[in-house]
Amino acid sequence: MRIAERWAYAAVMAGVAGHASSEFFSKLSGVAGPEVSVWRYLLGGFGLILWALWDRDSRDLLAPLRAEGLRIVWLAFFGVTLTYLAFHWALDYATVIQVATVTTTIPIFVALANWVVNGQRPGAVKIVTGIMATLAVALLLTDGALGALAGGGQTLWGLLLAIACAAMGSFYAVMVKPVMARHGSLRIVALTMMIGGIGLWLLVGAAWDVWVNPLALGERAPLAMWSLLVLALWNTTVTQLMWIGGLSAAPDITRASYLFFLKPVIATALAVVFLGTLPSALQVAAIVVVTGSVFVEMFWPRLSRAFSRTA
Repeated sequence: MRIAERWAYAAVMAGVAGHASSEFFSKLSGVAGPEVSVWRYLLGGFGLILWALWDRDSRDLLAPLRAEGLRIVWLAFFGVTLTYLAFHWALDYATVIQVATVTTTIPIFVALANWVVNGQRPGAVKIVTGIMATLAVALLLTDGALGALAGGGQTLWGLLLAIACAAMGSFYAVMVKPVMARHGSLRIVALTMMIGGIGLWLLVGAAWDVWVNPLALGERAPLAMWSLLVLALWNTTVTQLMWIGGLSAAPDITRASYLFFLKPVIATALAVVFLGTLPSALQVAAIVVVTGSVFVEMFWPRLSRAFSRTA
């Protein structure tokens, strides 16, 4: 998929909006987390396959599988099946705002994954932003612990699942990058999402005895049906294309990726307006810390010079 440079930031912003609204439509569907993950990636992955077949440069989907099929299947299982099972399952226990804030730390986890996988040690700015992200997660965990002590259920379990999602998704992003460089991003995204969706169908069916039949979507209640369709086609097919295509076309990919940190703000607005979920003081503090880490990274050269002068 080719996006003109002048539309790159707008495409990235559309991708961020898609990522930010995925928690909202998951909740709106009223379907349990493990099952909704199957609906999302079976339908959304199929949409990406159709888009790849339509694109002249990406329609040969068999070539990557012939070259390194086992690697692609493993990446799909690890980076889609397990990652998004954890993501949607987390929403059964934690709020939209909590899950959105935790998963916004993915760029910080990417730095850690890049260190582990490629030996590229994070610089000082990444260490500072990583500490800030850890503080934000600690605030959310404290909020969950207080809720549990007050009889609020299993919020901690939901937050741990969200952390697992962020960590696994980050390692997937690092490990899949060279595969995308060899075969093209659209082809590999389509293959891993579709294969990962099939893996979700098998895993959820075997573990929960819930065998999703995509042909029975029309039998769902209207709100559930439309929520699942939006989650699959907008939050998965279109969002992935806008996010990846926009980042590829952006003149400054780092600056473009900073838009991802708007995710908890958008998710919070949707939760407040449409779900009536008001953030707690600790959740607001966590959002401020996470989004603040972006500004630390953006203005790090100025900050480091200011600290040097004062010292």
